[in-house]
Amino acid sequence: MAVVRLKKGEGRMLKAGGAWIYDNEIDTITGTFENGDLVTVEDFDGYGMGTGFINQNSKIRVRMMTRKKDQSVDEAFLAMRVKDCIDYRMHTIDMRSCRLIFGEADFLPGIVIDKFEDILVVQSLALGIDRMKMTIIEQCKKQLKELGMPIRGVYERSDAKVRTQEGMERVKGFIGEPFDTKVLIEENGVKYIVDVEEGQKTGFFLDQKNNRAAIQKLCKNAAVLDCFTHTGSFALNAGIAGARLVLGVDASELAVEQARENAKLNHLEDRVQFQCADVFDLLPKLEKQGEHFDVVILDPPAFTKSRNSVKNAVKGYREINMRGLKLVKDGGYLATCSCSHFMTPDLFAKTIQEAAKAAKKRLRQVEYRTQAADHPILWAADESYYLKFYIFQVCEEK
Repeated sequence: MAVVRLKKGEGRMLKAGGAWIYDNEIDTITGTFENGDLVTVEDFDGYGMGTGFINQNSKIRVRMMTRKKDQSVDEAFLAMRVKDCIDYRMHTIDMRSCRLIFGEADFLPGIVIDKFEDILVVQSLALGIDRMKMTIIEQCKKQLKELGMPIRGVYERSDAKVRTQEGMERVKGFIGEPFDTKVLIEENGVKYIVDVEEGQKTGFFLDQKNNRAAIQKLCKNAAVLDCFTHTGSFALNAGIAGARLVLGVDASELAVEQARENAKLNHLEDRVQFQCADVFDLLPKLEKQGEHFDVVILDPPAFTKSRNSVKNAVKGYREINMRGLKLVKDGGYLATCSCSHFMTPDLFAKTIQEAAKAAKKRLRQVEYRTQAADHPILWAADESYYLKFYIFQVCEEK
């Protein structure tokens, strides 16, 4: 193996427990290698820091696979990692549908595997882990089968733009035998058709599972507005909880059609309606019409995916929360979230406070949540902590 040696004083993230080494932290690389190869990592003084895979196309130059300097990264090692992932989820989550592997937070950097009933959806985003992908998938299938959870098929959704930064092509398609890519799942008593081929990312946002359940207790007999509804998940949780009427809004016609199909699947089409519209355009119109709701839910896409665009993202989050707050009845509830890693918890809280001030509303925090347990937050590797979710009671100034 080639040897990567850090500059003196560098590798702070790695030493704190993280998995990444950036290009500007490296002093020397000795030995020959190809992009994607495993390399040994040493501190400036030669102290062994473990093994990772290297890619000179990426600013994240090395992603660590193990912090033990003498550990072999072979099939047995990958089997151990997969076993740890499955053991953890068996103790913390309903495994019928869950995120089975969550990249760096599961010590398998660059790969995500979601399980939808008996289907796996794989997203491989780094060159080194891409070479190990098939071994990891086979271990998932083998170990799940031994636990009575046989896998019927595997679909790859490695079509994210970030692959191009690794010098990789964007790919999607079946791994193994083809199957019907519309998969029926059930979560919190709600049924969904997950389109693993054409849906966003891997087809369904599993990270909000517990947050969707949390809004159910607020929605009995309520009028509910669900903004950025995607395929209707929050709206359907409101409907199943007994909301008298629900309006779900999304800018994607495909998502809205899928949401309507999901409403029919749950026999909720009489009370849960969906509209294709730009939320930023629709909310001022609803306010002008004098509309008010008992519960407003804001689940927008990440407005920022880099530090450079955080200022614009803050404006977006402030605007959407201010508009949403104006539509909540006095004593009603706002559920609001951010799925951007770069929108820090403190910054998100500050932005919501500014929105409340602009809307002349007072907020009483009901609860604060993050992502579901199958998306573990690895301390010292803060890229794994991205979802912030608040529920507030909204009070008029009196």
